Amino acid sequence: MAVPKRRTSKRKKRARNTHKIAPAIVMQACPKCGSMKRPHRVCQECGFYAGKQRVAAREG
Repeated sequence: MAVPKRRTSKRKKRARNTHKIAPAIVMQACPKCGSMKRPHRVCQECGFYAGKQRVAAREG
């Protein structure tokens, strides 16, 4: 079984892991009310999705 001859340095380890970042959360404006929402999800403000009322609108 192969065993590393030397310990991997912090610099090498961090250089290898630089691409492992969380992607940015995408937001878009709701076509009905204009508030920001995530794509392919019901709008939290007006309750619309794909041009139809899916959930009762939030009060407040």
